[in-house]
Amino acid sequence: MTATTEKVGIWPALVGLAPYLWPKDSRELRARVVIAVALLILAKLINVAIPFFYKAVVDGLTAPEAGAVIALPLVALLAYGGARLGTALFAQLRDAIFAKVAQHAGRQVSLSVFNHLFQLSLGYHLGRRTGELSRAIDRGVRAITFMLGMVLFNILPTLFEFALVIVILLVNYDWPFAAITFVTIVGYALFTIIATEWRTQYRRLMNTEDNAVSAKAVDSLLNYETVKTFTNERLEAERFDAALSRYQGAAVKSQTTLAALNFGQAAIVAIGVTAIMIVAAQGVVAGRLTVGDVVLVNAFLLQLYQPLNILGFVYRELKQSLADLETLASLLATKPEIADRDDARPLALQGGEVRFEAVHFGYDARRPILQDLNFNLPAGQSLAVVGSSGSGKSTIVRLLFRFYDVDGGRILIDGQDIRDVTQHSLRSVIGLVPQDTVLFNDTIRRNIAYGRAGADQAAIEEAARAAQIHDFIEGLPDGYETLVGERGLKLSGGEKQRVAIARMVLKNPPILILDEATSALDSLTEQQIQSALKGLAKGRTTLMIAHRLSTIVDADRILVLDEGKVIEQGRHLDLLEKNGTYADMWARQQDSTVDEAAVV
Repeated sequence: MTATTEKVGIWPALVGLAPYLWPKDSRELRARVVIAVALLILAKLINVAIPFFYKAVVDGLTAPEAGAVIALPLVALLAYGGARLGTALFAQLRDAIFAKVAQHAGRQVSLSVFNHLFQLSLGYHLGRRTGELSRAIDRGVRAITFMLGMVLFNILPTLFEFALVIVILLVNYDWPFAAITFVTIVGYALFTIIATEWRTQYRRLMNTEDNAVSAKAVDSLLNYETVKTFTNERLEAERFDAALSRYQGAAVKSQTTLAALNFGQAAIVAIGVTAIMIVAAQGVVAGRLTVGDVVLVNAFLLQLYQPLNILGFVYRELKQSLADLETLASLLATKPEIADRDDARPLALQGGEVRFEAVHFGYDARRPILQDLNFNLPAGQSLAVVGSSGSGKSTIVRLLFRFYDVDGGRILIDGQDIRDVTQHSLRSVIGLVPQDTVLFNDTIRRNIAYGRAGADQAAIEEAARAAQIHDFIEGLPDGYETLVGERGLKLSGGEKQRVAIARMVLKNPPILILDEATSALDSLTEQQIQSALKGLAKGRTTLMIAHRLSTIVDADRILVLDEGKVIEQGRHLDLLEKNGTYADMWARQQDSTVDEAAVV
């Protein structure tokens, strides 16, 4: 699925952060915002007062009266020290109080993105690259948290302090002081904006290459066994190094342009400080100003330099964060192909009859998969679907789960079109035992319990017994607390299948789908799994997608598909008597079984 990408500007992004900064559902968090802003204002007012105390100290030390040298600087020094301490105290209190607001915002954004990903359709997830997506989401969420804190505690406070200093200089000193300060700060800001706009292209390129490095690493590691079996470690290392090389080039460009930006900012501040010191020194020589005044105006500009320097960093990070947010915004703008209708209602299950009526479907409109497919699976009965690869067997499963919508016709469960019911209620009544069982990197107990949240240990063990895996689990050193590894790789294929069956026993769905659940297993393990599957399917509406025909001889009805159409149907013996496609498939598989037995 193609995501819709919109260009994100600074102000729209800042406005979009308002709900996270002022959460409507939490009085505590709103109170924290108010307290943090109050502390911020106090800190800035005290910070602006510091140069006045500094001036008093210098003037006291340079005064001709000997008494004043001892008394006045002591009071001013205490006031100076107290002001600096107060500024630091209020600033740290502000950060501590606001921390919960910022972390709550990051949590809400992460949760929103996570939920949105599970709302997107299967088509999107089949085309995504997990490593790249994970890195982009992580950077996007961190960018939002960063912007929340930086806008509130750096951009706005710095503008407030800048305006306050300009007013103070205009009221207490000649206009050149305010003019030089204004020109220096505005020039610094303009240079930062222009240079940062120029640098954004390099940041985007670096992000793109960073995503590619992450995606390549994850892709290679997920296919560890394939790499080892083909002895292609060197090839994978070369591909990974090529991705790293592209990232290195982009990162060097980004760092080089950053150095140029930093030097330009430092040059502007140096020129401004020099100019204001010259004007102040002339005032002292002319007798209009004291040495303390020189120190005061110099302190004002240097004091603004630090937040100005942070402002430059903040602006750069904001631009970079907006670049990081582009992917996240594109993701959140992606609409699921399959969505519940506004009037969708829960599925009213009455037995579990499944009906396909004139179903047409293709992943690509130019290549149809199913064509005018009709069949009925009565409640409590079993239906097997066989056919060559690409005939549409697994597509039937995806359509029944409504991972895709049909292009024509309809699918009914107990007479209800599955497009008219909620997806949650539909999938809650269907259970799937797939050919390739993927387990979570967790304990066996939790993997089985995934079939029914909150199941107790007794229910889990009962399900394991039904799947004929309880004794095996009990024989493990850690029993049900044994970790299965990523994707369940520490277990064999048969063991994973038994865990999947136990999980399905626990879910207890009225409609069961067995999607070639034993085709990847050896004959002995297949027989054991088949025994467990028969127990699971008993009394349920069961749809079996089969490769090995020996597993479906007891099915109530068998459909033979070819190019998305039903070409034969009936019971096993009836189809053999017809001596058609099914009989031919059966004969070939029987010959293969005989050859295999002879080799053994």
